[in-house]
Amino acid sequence: MSQSRRSFASDNVAPAAPEVMAALARVNQGTVHSYGDDPETRRLTGLAQRTFEAELAIYPVATGTAANALALAVLAPPYGGIYCDAVAHVNTDECGAPEFYAGGAKLLPLTTADGRLRASQLAAPIAHAREMGVHHVAPAALSLSQATEWGTVYGLQQLRELTAAAHAHGLSVHMDGARFANAVAHLGCTPAEASWRSGVDVLSFGATKNGALAAEAVIFFRADMARDFELRRKRAGQLWSKLRYMSAQLTALLEDGLWLRHGRHANALAARLAQGLQVRGIGLVQPVEANEVFAVLPAQRIAALRAAGFEFYEWPAARPDRQPVVRLVTAYDMVAADVDALLAALDA
Repeated sequence: MSQSRRSFASDNVAPAAPEVMAALARVNQGTVHSYGDDPETRRLTGLAQRTFEAELAIYPVATGTAANALALAVLAPPYGGIYCDAVAHVNTDECGAPEFYAGGAKLLPLTTADGRLRASQLAAPIAHAREMGVHHVAPAALSLSQATEWGTVYGLQQLRELTAAAHAHGLSVHMDGARFANAVAHLGCTPAEASWRSGVDVLSFGATKNGALAAEAVIFFRADMARDFELRRKRAGQLWSKLRYMSAQLTALLEDGLWLRHGRHANALAARLAQGLQVRGIGLVQPVEANEVFAVLPAQRIAALRAAGFEFYEWPAARPDRQPVVRLVTAYDMVAADVDALLAALDA
């Protein structure tokens, strides 16, 4: 699909996968019941349960912001606190949607160097909140990004330690899985091991960055939470009447493991890019574990790449040498030649 692709700005810029478009055409015939009472949505539930090896409830929504915000609204009351990494997407890029849909719950960011929270970081702020009583929001939830905003991935042991600590403090655990496919591909484990078997209660399952047109899903591994979500989804305008079209995008990715193949492919291209940069003496800010590469580039090289038509973001990062950091994102539709073209432009 790629034709001299020069945009490394985001995996959101990729087109919808051919399999997704074919699935939309497949369900675009005949009449079926509305609001999820249709064969395709029921098929999606079965596929998700087989993929995650669990009884679960899955709810398609149109955007990742909606998935995260509505999921957290179920976990945190209006007077609740939601712990997350300071650079988490829910904290930096969703325009207050989690707080809005939760009716006033407060995000409580914790600082890390690589986007990965540590279990040891929870005890002190939670103890402080308990000590403050009614003067502080009540600790309610923990939100983890997998992969993180720095392109790093929680290992299974790290994840289990975090969720165990959260549950011991009475917190529910949400996972923002906008790049869950990339994380699972990196870990080489099953989707179950990367989610509920490691203590995750609710997963925002990302699909738009991975080949969907406009589809995400909220997956509840605890059935007692699901009914409240159904009402919140409807109130938020995220319950499509023709839900078969959203469900079809998700079934296209889940069946035959297409979503994981996409994740592995994007990860492999990121690894190729990272290796090429390092060979050229370009430093990396974080280990490359998913499909994002954060590299230190002098301003003149940034300008040269942009003049050659390459697109990417400069990333806010506190560096002692004040050198700019850029984020380069690979996607499922890219090919090795796209990566090699950027490296060749650096050589030039």
